[in-house]
Amino acid sequence: MIDWHSHVLPALDDGSRSVDESLALLKMLSEQGVDTVIATPHFYADRESLSSFLERREGSYKILRDALAEGMPRILLGAEVSYYSGISRLEGLSRLCIEGIDILLLEMPFLKWTESIVREVELMLASTSYTVVLAHIERYFDMRNREAIERLLSRGALAQSNAGFFCRKGTRRLALKLLRSGTVSLIGSDTHSVEQRPPRIDEACEIIEKKLGNEYIEKINRLGYSLLE
Repeated sequence: MIDWHSHVLPALDDGSRSVDESLALLKMLSEQGVDTVIATPHFYADRESLSSFLERREGSYKILRDALAEGMPRILLGAEVSYYSGISRLEGLSRLCIEGIDILLLEMPFLKWTESIVREVELMLASTSYTVVLAHIERYFDMRNREAIERLLSRGALAQSNAGFFCRKGTRRLALKLLRSGTVSLIGSDTHSVEQRPPRIDEACEIIEKKLGNEYIEKINRLGYSLLE
């Protein structure tokens, strides 16, 4: 299983606070059947330059890498890139794609998207060589963005959902509906900490298998590993 969205790099953003916590999170993910973790620390272009972010990310990863034990999930570097007006013109934006593959995890605004917002993401999809994955898609559905989401998916974007979306009783039905319809393609833990936001990949998979069947887990994995290839 691939965890497409995580904050496991130590002391880099609001995720893991230390190497020890990062190792604990990775151990939990490994026990949940995850063999590949995409590390996606927050990137805010209005707070930090791209070069500064990449330097900090590399430093954090090197410290963690030196502490990794055999059998831990492999880590691929990426970023959770916060949308802003003009993001399509950010020089070097492709350097925030997931390591080795042309996929960019994009965090959209937590409000009703305007036409200009949607058009800018469409421009990214049309004018770049990489695929845009909309992070934790469930967070935007309650903001009257369903039609806009469908529009972006029809242009080639993919949608990632957090495992917790399937685990919470109040959102489980919608989560399963979006997975069944093909709206949701990828799943991430979006884990930040051991205590407050632990990974729940295994719990989500159990619910999916029970309600929809194992073929949906297999479908998620087939797409995920094909993207890594």
